[in-house]
Amino acid sequence: MALIDAGVLRMGSGDFYPDEQPVHEREIDAFHIDRYAVTNEQYAQFVDATGYVTIAERELDPKDFPGADPDALVAGAMVFTPTAGRVDLANWRNWWRWQPGAFWRKPFGPDSSVDDRPQHPVVHVAYPDAVAYAEWAGARLPTEAEHEYAARGGLVGATYAWGDETYPDGVARANSWLGRFPYDNQGVGGTAPVGSYPANGYGLYDMTGNVWEWTSDFYTPRHLRLSDKPVDAGKRANLLAAASAEPGFATPRRVLKGGSHLCSPDYCLRFRPAARSPQAEDTGMSHIGFRCARDA
Repeated sequence: MALIDAGVLRMGSGDFYPDEQPVHEREIDAFHIDRYAVTNEQYAQFVDATGYVTIAERELDPKDFPGADPDALVAGAMVFTPTAGRVDLANWRNWWRWQPGAFWRKPFGPDSSVDDRPQHPVVHVAYPDAVAYAEWAGARLPTEAEHEYAARGGLVGATYAWGDETYPDGVARANSWLGRFPYDNQGVGGTAPVGSYPANGYGLYDMTGNVWEWTSDFYTPRHLRLSDKPVDAGKRANLLAAASAEPGFATPRRVLKGGSHLCSPDYCLRFRPAARSPQAEDTGMSHIGFRCARDA
């Protein structure tokens, strides 16, 4: 882990997506954070030591899916699938599929494996799966503000973790989608081993790009400042868990930070420190991972 000194974060951005607003200042206490996202190898050590079973491996309860075909309610996860050509970018179902048998150890389905990917970030971890690992490791998940502060690497107000140019000197500084989304990727084409791209100013790797990362904060459709209500006991402004859920659903949503290898300037320009995304606590996907933090 790296020690991040206390300071003041200029949080958010007014230049991209509405949920990154308003830009405001947030005081950050000193904390430690992993230099790399948790890898398949590390997660395997946790599972081997504890016998933990991730949500993607658990059978689905028909009571939670009224009207669904019971035969279709099998364990699995959402896997990204490139399309053959241009599609409607407003419909994410064009490139995501439910894959029975997919979970962190078999990220693309029953015939896949992570045996040759020990240093890739673990994926298909839902929020409780990440929390369980962090507690086993004597740590916790970072808050949204901590993640953004760490991702900026000391650059105040910069668009990216390395400055304001998307591709300095024409070179990608993070694992993101290069080409036309979701059918023409000239980049890595999936996750890369952690540390494959340059570290930021705090010596942290892949704080943007590669995989989205869980934080402990409930999602809000805009930033809540400390003067806003409600606030939690930790002085972080959050909506209540029930209010964070997507309309029509009961499952709370947490904030993901950092973007992933699927983020593209023509669709999802979110491989930036200020970027954020809501994710239901019970849903892992093939582009979501995490890293741990600890109080200083």
